[in-house]
Amino acid sequence: MNQTLEKVSWNLDPTHSEIQFKVKHLVISTVTGQFSSFTATLESAGDGFDGANVSFAAEIDSISTNNEQRDGHLKSPDFFDATTYPHLRFQSTSFEAAGEGKYHVHGPLTIKDQTHPVTLTVDFGGVVVDPYGQTKVGFEGVGAISRKDFGLTWNATTEAGGMVVSDEVKLIFNVQFVKS
Repeated sequence: MNQTLEKVSWNLDPTHSEIQFKVKHLVISTVTGQFSSFTATLESAGDGFDGANVSFAAEIDSISTNNEQRDGHLKSPDFFDATTYPHLRFQSTSFEAAGEGKYHVHGPLTIKDQTHPVTLTVDFGGVVVDPYGQTKVGFEGVGAISRKDFGLTWNATTEAGGMVVSDEVKLIFNVQFVKS
């Protein structure tokens, strides 16, 4: 007998979530940035997350690397062009179990109207009911992209011939969702 599981909707809890990126600077150190304004939804079947669907959007203008001048440059046409392309977006095409408490999430990421597939490796943190009676779920994940694939091509060369900004950007997220 086939049993259809009820769809469960989850909304992002932004006060307990963070979206970050890391990129090598001058090949010798790493700069960390984050988006302070973002939304996400998650839809699962029943209590499990295999086959879940997640959508995510971040406001480019909310980018912060703790350096106003660098943030302004990142928002400029040299990088994200926040005025023309105010959001980056991700929509999962698959959310599949990859071992105990682990998932691989695949889907297109769109930055500056450039869309490319990405794979995120996700650790399931668990489900808990908080002191206010809200059911919450947590995930931590990582991935990597080539910034040049998304039209983020600005760079400069150091005196020694090295690049100022690496092509690879690491994506890191720690998110909590609240059951609707």
